[in-house]
Amino acid sequence: MAIADMFLPEFDQEMATTRRVLERVPDGKGEWKPHPKSFSLAHLAQLNSWIPSWITGTLRDTTMDLSEAPPYSIETTKTILSQFDSNVRDARAALTATSDANFQSTWSLGRDGTVFFSMPRVAAVRLHINHLIHHRGQLSVYLRLLDVPVPSIYGPTADEPWTGNM
Repeated sequence: MAIADMFLPEFDQEMATTRRVLERVPDGKGEWKPHPKSFSLAHLAQLNSWIPSWITGTLRDTTMDLSEAPPYSIETTKTILSQFDSNVRDARAALTATSDANFQSTWSLGRDGTVFFSMPRVAAVRLHINHLIHHRGQLSVYLRLLDVPVPSIYGPTADEPWTGNM
C-alpha cells in the first residue's frame, strides 16, 4: 500500500472533525482568551485553518521558514471555514500526488536560515496532523469555556451524543 493511501482515511476523518469544531467558533469573540498567556480565539481558529496548508508545503518544498508565516488576523467564521476548506483540498491533492520516494525525502523547519530540525516528509506530515489535533483540542476547550456546544470529536460530548456518523 502506498504511503498516501495509508494517510488519506485518517486525513479525511481528522479534517471533517476539525471542520465541525471550526463551524462552532462564534463571530465577535475573536480577541477572547481563557488566560493572558493563551492564544486568542481568532488566532487559534486561524491556526487550525492553516495547518492543512503545512502538509501541502511540506510535500512541495524541502523547508518551511517560520519567518515567512503570515500574521494572524481576526476573521469571520465563514472566512476561516473558506480558508480551511481550500487548504484541505490542496493538502489532499498534494497527498495523493506524492510518491513514496518523495515521502522519504528530507524536510526541514527553521527560521531565518536556522534549521530547528529535519525529518523525512512522511514524519513531518504525521507531525502536522498531530499538531492540528492538539490545537483542535485546545479549540474545543475554548468552545466549552464560551458555553458553545462542543461537537462530537472521537465520541460523544456533553452537548452532542455520538451517533456513529463521525
